[in-house]
Amino acid sequence: MLHLIWLALVSVATFTTSLSIPRNTGGCKNSNWIPSLIDADLEELVTGLEKGLFTSVDLVNAYTARILEVNDTLHMVTELNPDAVSIAAEADDLRAEGNVLSPLHGIPILIKNNIATDDEMNNTAGSFALLGAKVPRDSTMAAKLRKAGAVILGKTNLSQWANYRSFNTSNGWSAHGGQTFGAYIPNQDPSGSSSGSGVSSSLALALASLGTETSGSILSPADVNNLVGIKPTVGLTSRYLVIPISEHQDTVGPMARSVKDAAYVLQAIAGKDDHDNYTSAIPGPIPDYVAACNFNSLAGVRIGVAANVLEFYGEYIDPPVMQAFNEAVQQIADAGATIVDANFTAFEEWNDDPDGLVILNADFKVGLANYLSELTYNPNGIENLHDIRDFTHEFPAEKWPKRDTLIWRSAFRQGFNNTSPEFWPAYQASLFYGGEGGILGALERTNTSAVLLPTQFSAGIPALVGSPVITVPMGFYPANWTVEMNDFGNLVEAGPNIPFGLSFMGAKFSEADLIGYAYAYEQRTKHRNDIQPYIIPSTEITDVMAK
Repeated sequence: MLHLIWLALVSVATFTTSLSIPRNTGGCKNSNWIPSLIDADLEELVTGLEKGLFTSVDLVNAYTARILEVNDTLHMVTELNPDAVSIAAEADDLRAEGNVLSPLHGIPILIKNNIATDDEMNNTAGSFALLGAKVPRDSTMAAKLRKAGAVILGKTNLSQWANYRSFNTSNGWSAHGGQTFGAYIPNQDPSGSSSGSGVSSSLALALASLGTETSGSILSPADVNNLVGIKPTVGLTSRYLVIPISEHQDTVGPMARSVKDAAYVLQAIAGKDDHDNYTSAIPGPIPDYVAACNFNSLAGVRIGVAANVLEFYGEYIDPPVMQAFNEAVQQIADAGATIVDANFTAFEEWNDDPDGLVILNADFKVGLANYLSELTYNPNGIENLHDIRDFTHEFPAEKWPKRDTLIWRSAFRQGFNNTSPEFWPAYQASLFYGGEGGILGALERTNTSAVLLPTQFSAGIPALVGSPVITVPMGFYPANWTVEMNDFGNLVEAGPNIPFGLSFMGAKFSEADLIGYAYAYEQRTKHRNDIQPYIIPSTEITDVMAK
């Protein structure tokens, strides 16, 4: 299942146990200081590369060794890029010539296994149905990373088909990748669908990772894996050659251990693309997201709280989460913001609407067929959702019927797609729930720049209109919290030391503002450092460097 052996040999061959270069011991940093990877941010890695303290090849080997340490336990990476070392070596040569492509030059990044690459890696959405299939070119996201000089280190596991197959399954499971686990408690639910990306970033198995979101698939894994996750406005990042669910809601974004690192990655992947007409809505030049990281960005702004959403979910909000949220609101006020109620006026109506899957069902059938039509090699002859269903039911490793395909059945029963007349009224209702009756209306009525919610309740309404959300670590369940299992019975959904986050929700294309607010909160609280995972890889850069 895992294609890791090739680089294991490279990593082992370059290990050394006696090095003159000092490690980070928690004391003062000197000019030859090499950071611990669990703590290292992009700017520290770039400094080390610029000073020649280590190379991009060293980074690839160190991150690879870290993956090999924990992958048999947590199952977060499905494949490593067999070309990663040679790509890193090319990046080192360019740097030596004074040709640095971007701040991500020579930096390893992991991407979700539904973002296609035109190389030796697969793009399966976790299904054996697409194992061995080939695409005509890189996805735009992969191409942008390469243009920035980043090293695409490998592919991360996901909830199969981005969690659009089963009503009866577990987050982070796919037939091709197995069951991903979070790292803060044994058998932790990693949340979905960008599960492997979340766990990988949290444990510093690369600088950062890319996830995809339709409704919660970046935010939720970032929430429980102690990460910053940016769910961009639909259309800010291209979806070309990303296995889709919904053209109206899908987006691609970064998952990282800090706001600034996430901003650097977003800077590299944002922008217009002729292959995705949604990106034509980008209003002018891409802002400087890194410059938006301003400690004082909350001073003088109006920030809303969706109080009626909190009231609606009342009994479902665990006390530690609510306590941490109230503290966060006060900390944001202390940073100079004015806090006001900013309710989602149609929230209850949305919760009562029985047609919640209409848009996704209609989009999925069309978008999936379009993606499959782009394949240049299709070993199983998969052309549409009917073919996917038949393969899934007939191929034992897909674990049907234990893990059902009832979401697909609802799509078949719906009987129309996103070009049918029946689609339009459902789509207009969706826009009302997310717009005038949701996040966009709340922002406008209250003249606020962002609205706050605990991350576990923040994804659904912005998804309807494709507006952005950023989540930042906010706290952890206490050490004596009772373990609660998921509905499938195999993962710990809530329990001791599991993280949770705070979301900043904003207007379309307001990512720069949200990044500023998230950064100001992060820098004042630094909750990511409060508790460490129960399992952490030990390999550091110095362990793989030649003497």
